Amino acid sequence: MTQPDIFDNLSAVVFDMDGVLCDSEPFIAEAACRMFAERHGVKVLAAEFQPFIGTGENQFLGGVAARHAVTLQMPSDKDRTYAIYLEIIRGRLKPFAGAREFVQACRGRGWKTAVATSADRVKLDGNLRELGLPESAFDAVVTGSEVAHKKPAPDIFLAAAGKLGLAPARIVVVEDAPQGVRAAKAAGMRCLGLTTSVAAAALRAAGADATAATLGEVRVR
Repeated sequence: MTQPDIFDNLSAVVFDMDGVLCDSEPFIAEAACRMFAERHGVKVLAAEFQPFIGTGENQFLGGVAARHAVTLQMPSDKDRTYAIYLEIIRGRLKPFAGAREFVQACRGRGWKTAVATSADRVKLDGNLRELGLPESAFDAVVTGSEVAHKKPAPDIFLAAAGKLGLAPARIVVVEDAPQGVRAAKAAGMRCLGLTTSVAAAALRAAGADATAATLGEVRVR
């Protein structure tokens, strides 16, 4: 698939992480389920975390905790979730088809690249390690702990633009969730939506300028 218009007059591509570079959501949900059982004696289902994907781990855990009237012990509960997560992704977390190659293609075009994720740094580092994508593959990295407001607020993408030293209008964001698409558009950026999490119609309704199944089917000129 070629998306010529969205990549015209471009200076950088900013990637969300989960649902764009890889599918880590099943693993973080598994880790969170284990944490709730271990530390609170509560059985929760992975599906309960679905509404909180992309909102950062505080809300990811907190939203489900509220449903079960659980008072989280933070940050220790989150730390334990991450510890379990880093154990279970070893050798299991893989990049989406074409993700690494697309990052390389962007850099080959002379575009800057960045990762902007609502997750904490520990999760970002673990994911990049498993994906075989060193941090040096990106010109900037922004995590959820660096911004005051999570998606759909534009803070995280504006922070990425600031680190890259670029105007938002020269940046394309790659996202997979409606709240991420809304954040990109609120930041004044173009957005390519990937249908790894929701249907193309939902991404377009949120404002995506173009959609694709994965980065593996996107071609840049």
